[in-house]
Amino acid sequence: MKILVKFLLLVFPFFINAQLQTEVSLVKYEDLEKRIAQEKDKFLVVNFWATTCVPCVKELPHFIEINNRFSRNPDFKMLLVSLDMARDKQKVINFIKNKNLTAEVLILDDIKRMNTWIPRFQKDWEGGKPR
Repeated sequence: MKILVKFLLLVFPFFINAQLQTEVSLVKYEDLEKRIAQEKDKFLVVNFWATTCVPCVKELPHFIEINNRFSRNPDFKMLLVSLDMARDKQKVINFIKNKNLTAEVLILDDIKRMNTWIPRFQKDWEGGKPR
């Protein structure tokens, strides 16, 4: 019985806090810049990923663990920026549900200008777009 109570105490806050998105916004880089600027007073974590990027998918549970731990803090915000194609929006929504992604997800619909916005975001970005 004590084990069950401890388990419920550990798991229950997650279920209260976990709110999965049912819709995902498509944004251009300028929109993402504005979103980042809006969160200037917060500790902001921005992760670029794609459903087809094996290393990205592998690390997402670690990001979600951090989001679940700190999302109640009003000074914390996490954005998961998908680099999937706009036409794959439903695939991203299904992925959110299947992987229980509790952080906010956006799709950066700006792949054609990648060489323009990547250096604006991070000058020493060494990799390409997650695939």
